[in-house]
Amino acid sequence: MSQEFEIGPVRVGSGRLFLIAGPCVIESEKHVRTMAEALQRIASDLKIPYIFKASYDKANRTSVKSFRGPGLVEGTAILRRLAEATGLPVLTDVHEPAHCEVAAEGADVLQIPAFLCRQTDLLVAAGWTGRAINVKKGQFVAPWDMQHAVEKIASTGNTRVFLTERGASFGYNNLVVDMRSLAILRGFAPVVFDGTHSVQIPSGANGVSGGQPEFIPLLARAAVAAGVDGIFLEVHDNPAEAKSDGANALHLKHLKPLLETLLAIHQAAGAPVSA
Repeated sequence: MSQEFEIGPVRVGSGRLFLIAGPCVIESEKHVRTMAEALQRIASDLKIPYIFKASYDKANRTSVKSFRGPGLVEGTAILRRLAEATGLPVLTDVHEPAHCEVAAEGADVLQIPAFLCRQTDLLVAAGWTGRAINVKKGQFVAPWDMQHAVEKIASTGNTRVFLTERGASFGYNNLVVDMRSLAILRGFAPVVFDGTHSVQIPSGANGVSGGQPEFIPLLARAAVAAGVDGIFLEVHDNPAEAKSDGANALHLKHLKPLLETLLAIHQAAGAPVSA
């Protein structure tokens, strides 16, 4: 069953909606600081608990020519300084077991990318850090099979785990979201809905992924109405110039009105989802 735990001031699984948001990748220290401060102001105004996210490395880009980020050592240092300056909890992706201990020095939450959600060594290494772990459900994985990912991390004694739904592969270069999975996943851990990767068109734009960001509000509203614990959004102040996943990112200017709607729906929906 879903278990409550704390990530700094954010209580996960408490019934109060929380937000994970930020750019896909660290483009520069100045950019992530600007984005974090802007997002923090919005979250504070709306009184929604908030975790900043950005990746030090995007190891699963479609093309070898794509921007990946500053790398483990520099990226972790940037995230650590950002957390110290803002007081925000910070989330970042990890792709290799050997990265987990270093990444944990700069991040409060280690995120397992969807493509790697079955990688036992990675899950266990992340668990041993004691940090909270967000496992993204693979596009190829049935929701009930995510119980095994939770159990792998729990084998280390770490029960600070939540799961994120980001759509399932539907043919080539397309994703769909089965809202039933939200209830199934919450039987194993608190559940978050990723409203931006769910509208991604994987590898569908000549060597990069495309997207349909116009559907972010629709899917996010549906997920919050279903009763998720948190909402995950990649947000950028200029998606057209973003160095990663700009095609499916939410523009910063649209975040506050969307969150206002989601919070109203959450209040009306009441209790979190259960199967």
